This record gives sequence, structure tokens and C-alpha cells, in this order.
Amino acid sequence: MKTITLGMSNLTVPVVAVGCMRINTLDKKQAEKFIQTALEEGANFFDHADVYGGGACEEIFADAIHMNDDVREHIILQSKCGIRKGMFDFSKEHILEAVDGSLKRLKTDYLDVLLLHRPDALVEPEEVAEAFDILESSGKVRHFGVSNQKPMQIQLLKKYVKQPIVANQLQLSITNATMISNGINVNMENESAVNRDDSVLDFCRLNDITIQPWSPFQYGFFEGVFLGNDKFPELNQKVDEIASKHHVSNTTIAIAWLLRHPAHMQPVIGTMNTGRLKDCVKASDIYLTREEWYEIYRAAGNILP
Repeated sequence: MKTITLGMSNLTVPVVAVGCMRINTLDKKQAEKFIQTALEEGANFFDHADVYGGGACEEIFADAIHMNDDVREHIILQSKCGIRKGMFDFSKEHILEAVDGSLKRLKTDYLDVLLLHRPDALVEPEEVAEAFDILESSGKVRHFGVSNQKPMQIQLLKKYVKQPIVANQLQLSITNATMISNGINVNMENESAVNRDDSVLDFCRLNDITIQPWSPFQYGFFEGVFLGNDKFPELNQKVDEIASKHHVSNTTIAIAWLLRHPAHMQPVIGTMNTGRLKDCVKASDIYLTREEWYEIYRAAGNILP
């Protein structure tokens, strides 16, 4: 699989990340097979969060991969923290406690990447900076990033945090492409021109922050997948047409559409199906033409001014 450098770090990562939010839906044998397939396909970047399955997903992953020093050396682990029941929490105390919990469940001494999950309205960036310093100096976390944050929130963090912000995990798919649409519909009086995220796409590109699209097959907020969905007949017809031309599946094309963007994104896939995993990985070898990319964009109902 093709690789990119994650943000301003020295970390080389595969262009497709394996999300482990649903690994608790597999039994042990299925989980072992899924992870082994991922490794065989070169997909050795695994995305976690302390809240996935109430922590169970990290435990299941560690058991399924038979974590030891040799295994750890050949994989890249990312986890997220900051979501608590009924609140978000970026306090120094919670960040440190959350990381220790993830390390214990993952059976490892360090995370390659730690992301702050959904923004905390009560964030005190000075506390985040203290937590990051402790985690870096202790060797528990090597790189840091955020999730679902807009530019000014990142700027506020960067005022105090000395470590580079290497990634920003954001919802993005063919049907959830507002961060792209508002850049196309500049100065227009239509819905697509509404800037909901403060030009986060351009900001991340300017600051060498890798965007990690989550839910790359979803429409709305976990309302379902758009592939094969009767709600999107024109989109599916176009994706199937281009997939047939490239001799790949529609799943592959949906990921290839994200990878075609020059921001050099790293989509986080959530499938637990080994066949679909392989289809996602194949997107690394597909390069959509400009015409194909825009045809898919328009077929999803996105307009050009």
C-alpha cells in the first residue's frame, strides 16, 4: 500500500487507516482473521478510542493481534481521548488517566499517535500542554493530534502546545463534503457556500496537518451508507460506472475519491469485513482523473457555480 508522512512528523503511515470502533462485534477468531488480513494488506495503522466499546475494543484488539514487543514494532497505534459520559474532558488529569487506560488495554508502553476527541468547551490549553509534555517526556505518546476541530480551536491549542499537531480526524465522504463544497462555492448565495468549519481543509493543508476522514461511506451522521442505497441512484450509477472502468468495486472508488484530493488524506475505514477491507486497500493503486472526480462529486448532488 502507498504511504504518506503523517503531518509534520517523521512517521510514515499507510494511506488507509483501520478503524477499530466495531471490532467488539467480532468473536476472537474473526478478530484475529481480520487483523491478520489487514497486516497482510499493508494496513498496519490501527485507530482506536478509549470510548469504543467502553474500552473493550482496545482489549479485544490486543488479544486478537497477540500483542508482544515484536508485534508492536510492526504496527502503528493511534487512540483518542476526551469523551466522557455526558461531557467532553480535555483536563490534564483526564488525558493522563485516559492514556494510561488505553496503554493497559492495548498491552503496550506507548501510542504512536494520541488525538483529542470531540472539542471540550471548557478546555484549558495550558493543561493540555502540560499533559502532552508529560506524555512525550515519559515516552507514552510520540505524536499528537486532534479530532473534529476547526482552525481557531487548533490555533488556540498551538499557542500553548509545543508538539506539532500532526492530524485532524474529520467526517468526510462523497456525500458529506461540505469542507470541499464551501471552497468551490465561494461568494455564492447557496447552501453549499456556507462555511461551517472555518475553511478547515485549507487550514490543515497550510499547516501540514493530515486530515483523517472518518465515516467515508456514511451519509448524514451515521444514517447509513450511500453505496447501494436507493436514496442516491445517480451517485451509485456513476460510481459503479467508474468502478467497472477500473475493474474494481464501488467501495474502492469511494476511497479512491478521497485519496485523489491533493491534501494527501488518510481515510479511516470502519469495516470489519475482510473483503471490504481489501477493496479499501486497493484504492491506494487507483488514481481518478479530474473528470472522474468531478463526475462523482456532481452525481452526489453537489453543484458547481
